[in-house]
Amino acid sequence: MEDKETIKQDCFRGCTVVEDKDGGEAVCTYRMGCCKLRDYDYLKGIREEKYKDYFEVRFKNTRKGIYVNASGQSIKQGDFVVVEAATGHDLGIVTLEGAIVLRQMRAKGIDPDTYAFKSIYRKAKNSDIEKWQEAIAREHETMIKSRRIAAELGLDMKIGDVEFQGDGTKAIFYYIADGRVDFRQLIKVFADEFRIRIEMKQIGARQEAGLIGGLGICGRELCCANYVTSFQSISTSAARCQDLSLNPQKLAGQCGKLKCCLNYEVPVYQDAQARIPRLSGPLEFGDGPAYLMKTDILQGIMYFSYDKSSLSDLYALSAEEVARIVKMNRNGLKPESLKGDPEPAAPEFVTSVGDDSISRFDKPAGKRKNRHNRRGNAHRDNRGKEK
Repeated sequence: MEDKETIKQDCFRGCTVVEDKDGGEAVCTYRMGCCKLRDYDYLKGIREEKYKDYFEVRFKNTRKGIYVNASGQSIKQGDFVVVEAATGHDLGIVTLEGAIVLRQMRAKGIDPDTYAFKSIYRKAKNSDIEKWQEAIAREHETMIKSRRIAAELGLDMKIGDVEFQGDGTKAIFYYIADGRVDFRQLIKVFADEFRIRIEMKQIGARQEAGLIGGLGICGRELCCANYVTSFQSISTSAARCQDLSLNPQKLAGQCGKLKCCLNYEVPVYQDAQARIPRLSGPLEFGDGPAYLMKTDILQGIMYFSYDKSSLSDLYALSAEEVARIVKMNRNGLKPESLKGDPEPAAPEFVTSVGDDSISRFDKPAGKRKNRHNRRGNAHRDNRGKEK
């Protein structure tokens, strides 16, 4: 039996669209797993009577906002709602309700007593959703045409995404540009070509990566599309602090900038480095000076060599031992020798599944060969007996 329905996953807006091939109405449902910058409601079920009419509404990609319910209707998470816009109206999905919305307002620096919240007009009707889907269907073609028009006008910019308003009367063009761009002629051409209101919104390379989404080198969803909302400045000093190789290809993310995750472990390394003594010269021993060649920051182990141009013979000392030797050198004392000192015991890594090797599933390579050897020897013995 032929399937009369077509199911599409709209991960840009976090919904599932079921279309009837016979011309029936499209059915849209909220799909929580597709939400970019999704928030976990750890206060679910807790009522906040004073702010019970405040809801978080999401639109395309990472665009979200806090709205107040002015419709008088009962609204809950997952509802499609028609909301107030600067011109006309927009359509979004309610993603948060209850006490967690107040925490979101605090995180975004919104004062509920003074902030001018936009309103939720009503729940979306089937006609609203159909008009919304028609506007969404125009986005890709509009983006391709807008890129061609910008190139013909010789503008130094890149249009990364286009988002239509729910009523189809306005579109937001997200673009990236290094310098100032004169949009006067571009907006005129866009208005004549697309017959809609135009809004140009400049974003950075990191924001563009968050809009598009994808997987990082770690195999997980990009942080900018998952939960990062405010981008902090990242410099190569974060990589130097962690003793990472200053290789641009390894340090850069999909946006072409330094990876956001470089900042995650910097405080840990800074705290560990505070316990490692700083050396202005070699350590003095009875059999000669020993030079610092490398340092294991997290384990607190420093490696020294008598030959500062070679890494072949290294001797390990703990940070506490190095501090003791430095204090001795300042007092004019020298330890006898660095040679023969045992290497400090480092913490061993133990896997959660034990010490079993994955090669235990492989068949031993030698058994098959021995079987053939035994067969050949037996054959030769039989021939000798026959003679």
